[in-house]
Amino acid sequence: MKKDIRSLITDSIKGEAQFDEPLSLHTSLKVGGQADIFVAPVDLDDLRALLKLIAEEGAAYMVIGGGYNLLVRDGGFRGVAISLRNLRRLEELPGNRVEVEAGVTNGALVRFAEERRLTGMEFLIGIPGTVGGALSVNAGAHGETVLDRLEVLTTLRDGDMRITAREELDCGSRYLTLAPGEVVVGAAFRLDRGSAAEIEARIEGFLAHRRNSQRVNHPNAGSFFKNPEGMQAWRLIDGAGLRGYRIGGAQVAEAHANFLVNRGGATARDFQELAALIKHKVKEQSGIELEEEVRIVGVE
Repeated sequence: MKKDIRSLITDSIKGEAQFDEPLSLHTSLKVGGQADIFVAPVDLDDLRALLKLIAEEGAAYMVIGGGYNLLVRDGGFRGVAISLRNLRRLEELPGNRVEVEAGVTNGALVRFAEERRLTGMEFLIGIPGTVGGALSVNAGAHGETVLDRLEVLTTLRDGDMRITAREELDCGSRYLTLAPGEVVVGAAFRLDRGSAAEIEARIEGFLAHRRNSQRVNHPNAGSFFKNPEGMQAWRLIDGAGLRGYRIGGAQVAEAHANFLVNRGGATARDFQELAALIKHKVKEQSGIELEEEVRIVGVE
């Protein structure tokens, strides 16, 4: 990264830039080293300008939504960490459609639709994080995924905007293929008109399920491993006898074995070592090779 990029960002971007910022402050696991630069663009135009500047300077960058589904290594990130927390526009469009920016939380989208008696996104209520993060991995629950209701996806790459129809995307269960450096910044969803009572009942049902099955009560990143085809990762981990197992401050949650939690004072290395042990034991026990669902970034 060129030495003068800090001053270029400070002079060119409206969002406040912070230098040598601990990413443990911005991730749900509460671990991770410093980013050289941490910046939260104030709006979409500011983000476009930032991405163009980064491309011109040849700097590395990463995007943080709600900080879930993310493990930053203890050495931090050598480059620019971009927060989308200020991209929070929500708008109802004709035809039971909703337009949303990437920094809107999943819960806020569900409640916005509920207020307008629009149904189809209730399953997102118990999934932490932002709409941008959910779109990036096609997050889902209870047999539904966020891309099921997608009409168009808006992304940026090197500051250039692209709008892609749902049928043109390469996507599937728990994945969305993006070009290198492509950032999800917004979407439009087509929903259905529903009754207030039915929508409320669906929301409360999903929340009750989350409370009963995933009450982990410690910092976590959500599901740490992907579910293998036709299987559940938590059952494989439980079957390997690892529920409650701990390395340093990182532990397999007692309430849900596919949640790794920070019991206090954990490091990213603790989580990496625990994840490696889980993968080894599960492979030894069942022959199944687990794959991380969390995104692991940064240097050791």
